[in-house]
Amino acid sequence: MQQMIEKASVLVEALPYIQKFRSDTVVVKFGGSIMESEIGYRNILKDIAFMECVGLQPVLVHGGGKAVSKKMKEAHIQPNFIHGLRVTDESTISVVESVLNTEVNPHLVEIIENYGGKARGIHGEDIIKVKKHSEIDPETQEKLDWGYVGKVTDVDIEPINAYLNADIIPVITPLGRGEDGKLYNVNADEIANAVARALKARKLVFLSDVPGLMRDQTDPTTLITSLKIEEIEDLIATGIISGGMLPKIKGAVEALKNGVNKVHIIDSTFPHSLLLELFTDKGVGTELIKKT
Repeated sequence: MQQMIEKASVLVEALPYIQKFRSDTVVVKFGGSIMESEIGYRNILKDIAFMECVGLQPVLVHGGGKAVSKKMKEAHIQPNFIHGLRVTDESTISVVESVLNTEVNPHLVEIIENYGGKARGIHGEDIIKVKKHSEIDPETQEKLDWGYVGKVTDVDIEPINAYLNADIIPVITPLGRGEDGKLYNVNADEIANAVARALKARKLVFLSDVPGLMRDQTDPTTLITSLKIEEIEDLIATGIISGGMLPKIKGAVEALKNGVNKVHIIDSTFPHSLLLELFTDKGVGTELIKKT
């Protein structure tokens, strides 16, 4: 009986959040190590289906780097990275497109539908416009070239909204179409950020492989549960925000300044972390908010 009461208490705690977020758009990005675990990403997709069932409008942006690397290995294509970013030549972009659009994306859509949700895949290149990504190496001052890797310049939200209005979950691949008409690989975090800004989403959620932003990266008890924009520069200066977290946080700030209400960074390996962050009083990750 006590266990049944506790389950009812959880539902009652979630009720005001379900009412508050009803009909709101929530952009969710996941990828990385969680894509290696069938159980892990099935739990996430079950949460996504639940969100749609209780009246939210989730939009899913996914990665697929590990699946791409596996397929490249099978094709005897040697991966090459510059500053942690995959160099994408013509042979690589062909593999990337095939894996993301014809393998990973349909599989994720199928799983959501198996959980009773309605979902449709959107090939990123059909809605995402990009320009070729390049940088100047700060040490050598030489121009860095990643090949067919793009930076988002525009998002066509009409197909996304059409699905949302039909109570269908859009599942988007991290690809874009360049000004030259060619296909480009795009960082999935960047795609999610751009889509959230274009939609003026209520929330943007990054499912990561860490609990959130921590003051000490080796100590989960130092998790920063809530962070305001004006606090971020000091955390960058002191090195608390660094490495792979730095572009994610900077992108979150950009999203908050352009119509997104809140950004969440949560641990995708924690069971149902997405629902716990959205529908409980305490949450489980880091939320970034505008100045209050």
